[in-house]
Amino acid sequence: MTMLALLALATASAQKSKTPLVYDVENTGSKFAAPTMPAADQLPIIRELPNALEGVKKFKDWSKRRSDIGHMIQHYGIGTKPAVKASQVKARMDGDTLVVDVTVGQETLTLKSHICYPKTGQAPYALMIGTDMIALPRQLFDDRPIATTTFVSAQVNDYKQFGKHHDRGEHNFDRLYPDLKDNGAYSMWAWGMSRLIDGLQQLGPKVTKIDTKRIGVTGCSYAGKMALYCGAFDERIALTIAQEPGGGGAAAWRKSHEFTLAGKNLEDIDKTDYHWFLESQKDNFRGDSVYRLPYDQHELCAMVCPRALLLLGNPDYEWLADGSMLYSAEAAKKVWEHFGIGDRMGWSIVGKHGHCRLPETQYPEVQAFIDRFLLGRDVKTDDINRVEDLNEKLK
Repeated sequence: MTMLALLALATASAQKSKTPLVYDVENTGSKFAAPTMPAADQLPIIRELPNALEGVKKFKDWSKRRSDIGHMIQHYGIGTKPAVKASQVKARMDGDTLVVDVTVGQETLTLKSHICYPKTGQAPYALMIGTDMIALPRQLFDDRPIATTTFVSAQVNDYKQFGKHHDRGEHNFDRLYPDLKDNGAYSMWAWGMSRLIDGLQQLGPKVTKIDTKRIGVTGCSYAGKMALYCGAFDERIALTIAQEPGGGGAAAWRKSHEFTLAGKNLEDIDKTDYHWFLESQKDNFRGDSVYRLPYDQHELCAMVCPRALLLLGNPDYEWLADGSMLYSAEAAKKVWEHFGIGDRMGWSIVGKHGHCRLPETQYPEVQAFIDRFLLGRDVKTDDINRVEDLNEKLK
């Protein structure tokens, strides 16, 4: 290896060591004002995926760009995730259950989350939070010093695809923020996840036995989207694993529209569940109007950077739009690579298994991300970009 190559390698290694794995604040870009938000019909047509790194040369530029992306996603896609002051949050432990009271005005919303502590290792423990549940197999956690818990989304917004639920304006979140009743569920759920983390930070590791520098979030299907939005919008989450998130998660809206035009039946911007998003998203960006969307889902994924992200797919289910997710993932990874930390983002798309039932062939990839980014073990994650069983027409 030449001296020049060695110098470049040393420089990249030094930069990587300085790039944070996680932060101790929810949003490092909170000081930045929102960019100008034109009316939807005044937005330019952008056929290709927008440039996630627009205006970014060095890592110090990323916080502002990430903030701009987040503002756009909230304004055009999911609704506002309101900021909360520390004085509005009061937390306590009831046995092994974390209880967090969030007060806005005269209204209080209570979140409860039971923590299951590991039988190995010593406190404070890493924590994996499941969005409504952890669909990943228990074998991935049972012999590791990782606590687990569940964020119960119904405590914030009780919408579900089946059974009785409240409508817009009637959720617990709406009591606190009546002016945000048009929000989609994903902004509300991301807000709720952040309040749990507020509670963990407030109480500290001596009370909770949790190391708040080692928090992960995961979920599958609609909850895979939830995990992705939670991880994207809270920089205190060190690892996000979005399992089979489908359209509206990691899958690029633009690419899914093209697959739909080609006769594929998948979740695109016209056919997703609009309890999850602003109803105006469909009005503004349906059909070919999707090309006016000023961002796409690769930028939602990129908001996780410089923290760790693993996307899991299942091409046996066309509806999940894994071809669009691959397209998005490849574009998003360029952000991590730009900062010399490409090994913090990966994907594994493998078929021949049931929905939300991770096959054993994917265990090593998930274990690698968990071991490295929650436990700090020296594990390689730079070659986890696997695609199997995905039809060539969907790539």
